[in-house]
Amino acid sequence: MLKYSYGRKYKILIIDDDAFISQPVRSKVSKMGQEVDTARSCSEALSKLKNGYSPNVVMIDVVLPDMNGLDFLNQIRTEKIAPEAIYMMVTNQNSDDETTRAKELGVAGYIIKANSTPSEVVAKVLDLAKTHKK
Repeated sequence: MLKYSYGRKYKILIIDDDAFISQPVRSKVSKMGQEVDTARSCSEALSKLKNGYSPNVVMIDVVLPDMNGLDFLNQIRTEKIAPEAIYMMVTNQNSDDETTRAKELGVAGYIIKANSTPSEVVAKVLDLAKTHKK
């Protein structure tokens, strides 16, 4: 069981088309009293962000059905959409090119799904949320 006590409620957006991965994280974050939303594609996430959803942390998979997660991150950075959010990659893609590009795009974390439990992912997400400026 996670032993986090946060006096503040954070908004977390999970962009992942694999419910097997995103659902346990969503469930754990929700049980901790945090607000969590999901998007199964980049276009769905982009719509939410452009319509005013303002998350503290955005978790992005690299492999998504409509766009590479790193290309999505580049687009929202370029268009200055949700510039205050903290971004982290949660993926099974672990090539040097992808991790380097993610760092260049300013991600705050890069988690390999296969090497992490949902509890470890949640702990990292909430630790990042605590550093959010809003």
